[in-house]
Amino acid sequence: MELPHWTDIVKTARFKELAPYDPDWYFVRSASMARKIYLRQGIGVGGFKKIYGGRKRNGSRPPHFCQSSGAIARHILQQLEKINIIEIDPKGGRRITSSGQRDLDQVAGRVTVAP
Repeated sequence: MELPHWTDIVKTARFKELAPYDPDWYFVRSASMARKIYLRQGIGVGGFKKIYGGRKRNGSRPPHFCQSSGAIARHILQQLEKINIIEIDPKGGRRITSSGQRDLDQVAGRVTVAP
């Protein structure tokens, strides 16, 4: 997976005030998106904007829900398509490929739960 040059300076949503502190946030978000597509087929960019959205602080005014960045979600989905984990669903959104499902199952089998 190619890491874009803008990952160290970009905010993940317009309601955020700073860029992420974790240098591996892009890979964590990619794994999270792959898992969400694995569990629920047909999610697209708009769905991920809602999933990763959050509360925007408006100072003295009441807070409101705000969506996350669509460009980041779109770029991650394109990267996952490039490495053949997901594919475009003809009904809309994305779905997991058979090889992507096999890979994610292998990774999940290697993860151990701490007692």
